[in-house]
Parts: sequence; C-alpha cells; structure tokens
Amino acid sequence: MATEILNDAKFYQFHEIIGGKKFMAPAPNPTHGGVIMRLGMIIGSYLDANDGGYVLGDNTDVHFPDGTLLKPDLSIVTEKNSAIIDWSRGINGVPDMVVEVLSKSTKKKDVTIKKDLYEAQGVREYWIVDPWARSVAVYLLRDGKYFLDEDYILFDEEDLNYMTEEEKSEVKHEVPVATLDGLKIPLKYIFKWGYK
Repeated sequence: MATEILNDAKFYQFHEIIGGKKFMAPAPNPTHGGVIMRLGMIIGSYLDANDGGYVLGDNTDVHFPDGTLLKPDLSIVTEKNSAIIDWSRGINGVPDMVVEVLSKSTKKKDVTIKKDLYEAQGVREYWIVDPWARSVAVYLLRDGKYFLDEDYILFDEEDLNYMTEEEKSEVKHEVPVATLDGLKIPLKYIFKWGYK
C-alpha cells in the first residue's frame, strides 16, 4: 500500500510563518547542507575563540517581533545580543546576521520575500549564498535599508584566463563578515564541496 504524501505545510514538522501563513521548510540537499556546515564551522570557531556569540543552524526557529517565524540556514547572534536566545524554544528577536543558501525550491523567496523581511526586521547583515554561481551576495543594513556591499564570486582558472591583469587584481578571494570584525572567509573554503 502506497503512502500518501501530503503537500500541505501544516503536516510538516519544519515550517516557516510569513504573513500569517505556514510554508514548508524543505530539508537541504548535500551541497546546500555542506555549505551551511562549512560556514557554521568557521563562524562558530571564530565566535568561540573570541567569546563573540553563537551561530545557530537551520533547525532553529527565529521568532521575529511581528509574528514572522523563519528558519534561516544560519543565524548569528553576538554575545551582547544573546538575551534573545531561548535555549528551549529558539530565537525571540532579531539575529545580528542571517545566511540563506539558495536552493531551486527556495531561491525566489530567499532573494525577494525573505530579503525584504530581514531588512524590515533590522537584521544588520544578510548573506545570500548561491552554490551554482559559487557566489556570496552580502547585504548590509544602513538607515533601515539593505544595500549590496559586494557580490563575491569564486572564479575558476578558465574564468581567470579571460580576464585582464587589472581585472584579476580586483578579484576578491575572501568574504569579510562585517558583523564580526576581523573574520574573513575564503571562498574556496565555502565552496569546497558541491556543484562544480
């Protein structure tokens, strides 16, 4: 007897609430999960070494003040903001930084709806990581609005061969974390696994 699969968010354990409606939060594929894990490890190590705060994964509910419930792929909460963490329930408030790794099913929501929500809620730094393009778009909050600080791209040797020496000199190989002064993450580390 075949098992019926119900495509209704109320039947899923992992969901998000946007505008009062529930949406399924799908499990990450290996590439998506690998990027999350690698970013979590390097950010977590930095925070531990500097007593700087916490990095929480995509199984953590973030309850925003307006009732929105999201499960960012990574939420970074600095030590000075750590009172918003309820260790039995999730985050009750606004993380300092959020990372979303694109997948085919969530890409549109991550670059539009979620970006607008994080901006409106006051998340200071928002990263959109694209495993296919091997890029990290970094948005920083200024005067209540996001602006694109930089779009960091991991170029392969073939791409670099088509560039002039001046263009090559402008290529950035690390992504600085504005929220965590001093931390720079190599693009090669972020995209070590996954889509080529």
